[in-house]
Amino acid sequence: MQAPAFWYRPPSAPGLRARLLAPLGWAYAAATAYRLRNGNGFKTGIPVICIGNLNAGGTGKTPTTIALIERLTARGVVVHVVSRGHGGQLAGPVRVDERAHIAADTGDEPLLLSAFAPTWVARDRAAGVKAAQAAGAQVVLLDDGFQNPAVVKDFSIVVVDAQRGFGNGRCLPAGPLREPVATGLARADMVLSIGAAPAQAQFSALWPVDLPHVAGQLDVLQMGMDWADQTVLAFAGIGHPEKFFATLRATGARVLRTEALSDHQPFSDALLRRLEHEAASVGAQLVTTEKDAVRLPPAFRPKVLTLPVRLRLDDWQALDAAFDRLGL
Repeated sequence: MQAPAFWYRPPSAPGLRARLLAPLGWAYAAATAYRLRNGNGFKTGIPVICIGNLNAGGTGKTPTTIALIERLTARGVVVHVVSRGHGGQLAGPVRVDERAHIAADTGDEPLLLSAFAPTWVARDRAAGVKAAQAAGAQVVLLDDGFQNPAVVKDFSIVVVDAQRGFGNGRCLPAGPLREPVATGLARADMVLSIGAAPAQAQFSALWPVDLPHVAGQLDVLQMGMDWADQTVLAFAGIGHPEKFFATLRATGARVLRTEALSDHQPFSDALLRRLEHEAASVGAQLVTTEKDAVRLPPAFRPKVLTLPVRLRLDDWQALDAAFDRLGL
């Protein structure tokens, strides 16, 4: 399911449904607080950097993880990623092998991340961190897990979509949050907001944070592909498909139609046949995200182009200083 529109109404005017669901949101927040308060986290001998969020759904954690992998690797640090493997069937801990595993085994995000750094899937995140350390990791990037107490984090980054912010400021199901903003940010070391300048200004006005705050935006990775005037049919099963569609339109591509799917939605044969037939009937090229592409059946992948994006930070000073403090 896509996030309901009322989740992203202004906090000052959340609407009737949010108010009616507020008691359930309070219960959800209380359950999260109880789990965190009673967790007994494993403390490893290497730094653990958590890349998490307060919102349910996509905020840009995967591009953030890729950016940190590249930055830390350039500093000569051996980076491993540990993920729960949402949507995958393997309990782990198991190191993801893009030649042997498919998204149904590991989840789409770990499969994508494994192309950039050794990546482990582990429902028991502590076991995953131990496996990464035993395999030679000098730092672990914990993909998600900010609300999971199984591992002690040395540095936690809360990633937020600057355009959407923290929505109406309410917890599930009354709003998009896994825990209240003030509660979550009290455990965080940094906020990373992702979006263009107008969205960044809007976020800062609505959600001033008393933490180091880094701004970034997603840029299309230039790989020699000229998207201008390319006729496409775009589909995406990520947390915020419209963000991907907007990025595609900004390249100059002629987007005939878009198909927004649920986050991590499996691609059925019927869905893929329909998309292929529709694209062929109007002379369009199928396009999707990198994360969606890894869920496609191997025989279907050559029929679909991907639009890769990378996180760009104008100023790495705050993160580089954090790496220095962690001895990286």
